[in-house]
Amino acid sequence: MQKQTITTDNEDVLAFSMVAVAAALADTSRVKILCALMDGRAWTATELSAVADVASSTASAHLARLVQSRLISCLSQGRHRYYRLAGGDIAQLIETMMGVSWWRVAAPEPSTPADMRYARTCYDHLAGEVAVQIYDAMRDAQWITADGAALTDTGRRHLTELGIEPDAGTRRKHCCACLDWSERRFHLGGYIGAAFFQHGEAQDWLVRTPGYRMVTITPKGRMMLNRHFKLAL
Repeated sequence: MQKQTITTDNEDVLAFSMVAVAAALADTSRVKILCALMDGRAWTATELSAVADVASSTASAHLARLVQSRLISCLSQGRHRYYRLAGGDIAQLIETMMGVSWWRVAAPEPSTPADMRYARTCYDHLAGEVAVQIYDAMRDAQWITADGAALTDTGRRHLTELGIEPDAGTRRKHCCACLDWSERRFHLGGYIGAAFFQHGEAQDWLVRTPGYRMVTITPKGRMMLNRHFKLAL
């Protein structure tokens, strides 16, 4: 009886926690703030109030709620305070919600800019059409397992040849299939997704658009991605 009571208590705690997260997300302004933070940068309260189109005092209340719910974190730098997503798991949650929400719209006409659907940031990794093609190529070439949940020995070898350390000590999940809301398919998240994006930036394959989520694939990047993944960018 005691074991059953403990199990029930744990289930109740989990249920209440899920309700708390859902309640924190159940506001249009807070969702706009979270979507803005998907570019991986830290934003000020003033910038986020403009994104959410609310007064500064209202934005402060929303930010406090999101911090309390551990969806975002607050960083103090001198007199300034910056806000960012609490981690990659939160980014994956937001991206998945975008995909699930988009599916509920019948035959939608794309209103998102084409360049953002083509390549953009998903927190700290690449998303969009190009990212989905790379994920499919990695899976087909057996760099990752069929479900995208783990790196294979073949993948480790190829990533090492690219100059990416595949087994760096990290508590973060190495690989995960992250649902791409615009393509409604998967792109690569986790540590490997982030490491691949950082490598692409360092090698001048990818260039972020300052202040936005859009990413430009450079001529060098198109050449290298075509070479390594047999794409046709």
